[in-house]
Amino acid sequence: MPTYDYVCDACGHAFEEFQYIKEEPLRKCPECKKMKLRRLIGAGAAIVFKGSGFYQTDYRSDSYKKGESSAKSSTSSSTDSTSSSSGSDKKSEAKSSASEKASTDTKS
Repeated sequence: MPTYDYVCDACGHAFEEFQYIKEEPLRKCPECKKMKLRRLIGAGAAIVFKGSGFYQTDYRSDSYKKGESSAKSSTSSSTDSTSSSSGSDKKSEAKSSASEKASTDTKS
């Protein structure tokens, strides 16, 4: 439920009131009982962190954290697979050159 600020134009009384969004604004001042009350325009319903030690990443959702960790692991596994594939290419080249050498040795 939002908090609204009110001020009376007749007596200057200012106060806050908890109200539903769909409720009509108050018109009658609780102090002087005149119909000069008006609702002030506030800053809105923004999140206000008071104190130190609050960081944007402190309140990330679990799904975001899982996606972030899987992205990190897929990046590291793709670099690992690239290095392992280049290593397997070298091994296959060595095997093929060894088999070629063996075949040439048997021909001679």
